[in-house]
Amino acid sequence: MRFLDNPLHESQALVIEGNAQSRSIIVAQLRELGVGHVSQCARVNDARRKLEAQRFDVIVCEQRFDKESGSGQELLDDLRRQQILPFYTVFIMLTAEASYSKVAEAAESALDAYLLKPHTGARLGESILSARARKRALQAIFSAIDEQDFERAATLCLERFHAREDYWLYAARIGAELLLRGARLDEARQLYEAVIAAKTLPWARLGVARAQLEAGQPAKAVTTLEALLADDDGYADAYDVMGRAHFELGNFEQALSTYAMATRLTPSAVSRLLKHGMLAFYGGDRAEGVELLDRAARLGVDSKLFDPQALVLLALARFDNNDTRGLQRCVEQLARNADRSFEPERPRRLHRFATAINALHHRNNAEVQAIATEFMKQVRDPAFDVETACNLLTLMTRMVDRGAAPPDAEGVVNAIALRFGTSRAMSELLGCAAKGQAAWTKALASGHAQVLKISEEAMRLSLKGDPGGTVEQLLSEAERLCNAKLIESAHQVLQRYGERIVARGPLQQRVDTLRGLYRMASLRLGEHTGHSTGAVPLSSGFRKPERAGLLDAAPAA
Repeated sequence: MRFLDNPLHESQALVIEGNAQSRSIIVAQLRELGVGHVSQCARVNDARRKLEAQRFDVIVCEQRFDKESGSGQELLDDLRRQQILPFYTVFIMLTAEASYSKVAEAAESALDAYLLKPHTGARLGESILSARARKRALQAIFSAIDEQDFERAATLCLERFHAREDYWLYAARIGAELLLRGARLDEARQLYEAVIAAKTLPWARLGVARAQLEAGQPAKAVTTLEALLADDDGYADAYDVMGRAHFELGNFEQALSTYAMATRLTPSAVSRLLKHGMLAFYGGDRAEGVELLDRAARLGVDSKLFDPQALVLLALARFDNNDTRGLQRCVEQLARNADRSFEPERPRRLHRFATAINALHHRNNAEVQAIATEFMKQVRDPAFDVETACNLLTLMTRMVDRGAAPPDAEGVVNAIALRFGTSRAMSELLGCAAKGQAAWTKALASGHAQVLKISEEAMRLSLKGDPGGTVEQLLSEAERLCNAKLIESAHQVLQRYGERIVARGPLQQRVDTLRGLYRMASLRLGEHTGHSTGAVPLSSGFRKPERAGLLDAAPAA
């Protein structure tokens, strides 16, 4: 399209600044630059709600707010982690701090500009133009992402990286992210390592750890992260990934202490409070977990950043404390969340659990039994995930305490133990969910060991020269238990010994069908959107706005 002489006149800007005088100055500067419409907020939480409801071409945000615990950096971290900011939005941070650590922190957040106060209107304008130039240079990459052509997008990134064209490091970061999300883990790791060789950057070192973690090598990821944090002990995203690595290893105490460090660094980051709080609730100090979840709810219960699973855990805490009004508030909040959700299946499921907890509190055993039975019948369904399993276990545990034990509870517990016993950490987490019922806790915690034994027995056939028999036995057990670990084991054996297996074709069809139904998945505490910590934000979740965005109106370089 033909670029406009005044590219800013149709754009929309948002100024987030606690000081009224400073805010009015920034608004005036933007208007002098020709920005068509300027909105303003004095508080971080108000800005978060506005950004969730409306898209802006330019955001100018103060780093620190005197009367709030939250910061502009934490707001940006949460927004980018939840993919709320579109690619075309220019985000500029204002600060009075000129320390290296703050500038590095801004760079890690993929900020478009970091301006020191006091600044001039001309300097603000230069920052906006410079940011748009980068976005314009990379527009082909993000257009391919918007079109779901991830292969072309990754290729464009790699070409820019190898040719050392403008913004080659940023392109490498996008390319590595695409490779990671496409499960091309070795290629992603190699690209991150190539970036480190060219110019050591914390985000590239974090990317190596993420690739190792996704490849099922949490111990290697911990080693990589320990070296990274030794050089930069204030890198909050690294603590997030370290916490998950320790969780995957079954080191709950280390995971909790690591998440606690991330929470201390960013005390108002909703998603970090959720992760820390949920793990503490299940596997640590439950009182601490409730306190953290309460804080997350106060900061953003109506926010898109908030995971409604936290309300289910808070409902359980209210039930345990005989807090009738608090429990009712949790039920009502989950009902509102389900009503306004575009994808209501999960919110409605969470609301059903809270409803059952409330019914149990009021001694309405018939309703509790009906809801519990409804979920108990779904244990083998593909849509029945580990989150639902944990919620069902916590509900059943309290039903037993109230003398309303559901029928065949032991059978359901064993089915859950064997279906989700994909790792030691997962089995221990399930055992924590049934805390208070010793027999259930023991059965759930032993689930992974039982699955390993089944797998080892099947592998003996391969050692005897019958890999086809191994695959057949693994698949039979996987179909019986719906266990993703057994399915993946069958897949790996088939890939390794396929040429020696006569019935490879039919077996591969069975494997593919089962993999489509029951995928390996970890419980990403507080990350319900699926966006991985440390990931660079991509624009694939956003539709192109009807009006021309700031990027579309950019002048030729």
